[in-house]
Formats: sequence, C-alpha cells, structure tokens
Amino acid sequence: MEDKLVTLAIHTFEKAQMLKMILESEGIEVYIHNVNQIQPVISAGVRVRIKESDLPHALRIIEDSKWLESPAEAEKEIADKGKRILVPVDFSDYSLKACEIAIHYAAKVDAEVMIMHAYFSPYFPSAIPLGDTMAYQANEESSRQMLERVQTDMGTICTTIDQMMKDGKLPSVKYDYTLREGLPEEEIIAFGKEYRPDLIVMGTRGKDQKDVDLIGSVTGEVIEMNKVPVLAIPENVPFTDLGEVKNIAFATSFSQRDLVAFDRFMEVIKGYDVHIHLFNISTSRDEWNEIRLTGVHEYFKRQYKDAQITHTVLDDGDLLLAIEKFVRDKQIDLIALTTYKRNILARILNPSIAKRMLFHTDTPLLVMHA
Repeated sequence: MEDKLVTLAIHTFEKAQMLKMILESEGIEVYIHNVNQIQPVISAGVRVRIKESDLPHALRIIEDSKWLESPAEAEKEIADKGKRILVPVDFSDYSLKACEIAIHYAAKVDAEVMIMHAYFSPYFPSAIPLGDTMAYQANEESSRQMLERVQTDMGTICTTIDQMMKDGKLPSVKYDYTLREGLPEEEIIAFGKEYRPDLIVMGTRGKDQKDVDLIGSVTGEVIEMNKVPVLAIPENVPFTDLGEVKNIAFATSFSQRDLVAFDRFMEVIKGYDVHIHLFNISTSRDEWNEIRLTGVHEYFKRQYKDAQITHTVLDDGDLLLAIEKFVRDKQIDLIALTTYKRNILARILNPSIAKRMLFHTDTPLLVMHA
C-alpha cells in the first residue's frame, strides 16, 4: 500500500525550497504544494509534504540542522549598541499594552525598542488552476493590499506611542519598527537571531483562549524555540510598568540549570524593588520538596544578599491549580520560570510547563531558558 502524504511544514517559498533541498539530500522525497508557478517569489503558505513513513527521519533532520539560518546570518556579528527590547505585535489592544511595558522597561535599563509585525498572506488556494493568470494577478493585488494595511496599522500604533510620549504617559525612549512577511513565529525567531534582543515582550490573550490554540500559539512557539528571555503579558494585566510589580514568583524544579536561570532573572529585574517568592514545580514527595526548596532558598540568600527572598511549598494535587491558589494567596504579580530546549516530538506530545501556564493564567510570565 502506497504511503500517504503528510504536511511536514508550511513556509514561504524560499524556505520551503531550502528545506526541500536538505531533505532530498538525505534521500527523502519532497512535494511542494500551493506554489504560484508564475510568480513563486511572492507566494506564501507553501506546504512541504513528504511520505508518512519518512516523517521520523525528517523530524530528526529538522531538529539537528540549522537550516532556517543562512550562513551569513549564522556568522553575522553585531557590534554592541547597548540593550535591545523586541516587541512583536499584531495590532491588538494587548499588543499596545506589551509596547507600553517594554517602553517603561527600556527607560529603566537604558535600552532601545524594536516593534515588529510579521504578516502571512494566505492567498494561494490549491483550487486555482495553474494556468489562470487573472487569478494570480488578483492574488498579487491582494498581497499588495495586505502590505498597505499592515503599514497603516503599524503607523497607527507608532502614532499612538508618540502621542503617549508627548503627553507624558510614556517615557521618551528610542524605538523603531520592522515589517516581515512570513509565518509570525518563524519570522520572530529569525529576526531575533539577527537583532539579538536582551528581552522579548509579547502580548497574549490570557487563559480564555481555546485549548486548540495551545500548539499553534505564536507566543508559545517563540518561548519554546528561542534562547532569549520572553515576557508574556496577558491582556487583563492591570499595570503597564514593571515598576508597579511587588511580588514575583520564581519556579524551581531543583535543577542546577535553575541556578543559572535565576542569575539571568536577577539581571532582568535589576533595580526593581520586589519580593521574590520561590516555589516548587517538582512532583516528588512533599517532605523532599521542603528540604530541597529550603536549600535553594539558603543558596540564593547567600548569593544575592540584598534581595528579599522567601519560599513556599505548593499544595499537593494538580500543579496548575496549586500555582493558581499560590498566586492568589501571595498576591503574585509576575511568575518567572525556566524552560529547556526539547526536540520537536517532545514539544508536540508534552507541551512544557511554561507553555501550559501561558494558557492557564492571567498572570504575566517571564520565561528564562537554560
């Protein structure tokens, strides 16, 4: 029985061609669908399809290679121009809130801000006959209209920010913007490697999102795939300045990597007067949690003598519900936690605690990478 075809990825034409070349060099047959054969350079939403039996091999190749990076990008060195904050936006209200928080933070740490929007043009349905030139011309016009629309939307958000700075509602900081065509999560990660921000600030819709959005969330994918700290801001957060944050919870799984992540966390919140609450996300027995958490607490107190640090052992039972109760009882304003790089299959089958919490709480998350 012949293998059925499965969609491995959806990319812009250029990236689909690059992936096709790499996979075929490894003996995997690749089929590209939804390509505008007349003007392929303007096509987006190209499906890269392979035989189902080749899927495990293809996933290993994608995971092991850095095919999204061009050689020039991988080798590019950017001169040190100070701290940078990257703010991907989709022009929603919660995107504007993310911009406000990023600008307040940039003023605090003397950083510049880059506002980014990535747009995807799904105007190339497979039902259109390849010879229908008029249909392709119509699609090209639609792509041009989309570009004009996102340029207008970006102009609107920049005008709003300029007015808020003029009115004294936001501090005056250096900022710029960029527009990229392609899949948002892909373009954010690629641009992040080029721009090298110290922090990525992203708005989210909060815990009312449908569970079906869990795998496809742009914020969730950026958290999983990049190495830069990500500050995820739900739309219902009551503040627009981290200076208003008083209680921050830091999750530990008692791993040595958490010690490194905590040091990066302390660098991010440097200069803020906050109370740090350590809590466990381990599933081991409760008495061991108490002993281990006390040990981590004592270590951090010795390392960071001026910091206000306490610890709390979470209640037994469902972890996310226990975290929710802890956040409510301790009046936590922000949760910091560590995530670890995992392979593609692990991400699909078992989303990380950071990604699950992104859809379970209206509390901002600061995700560190180890």
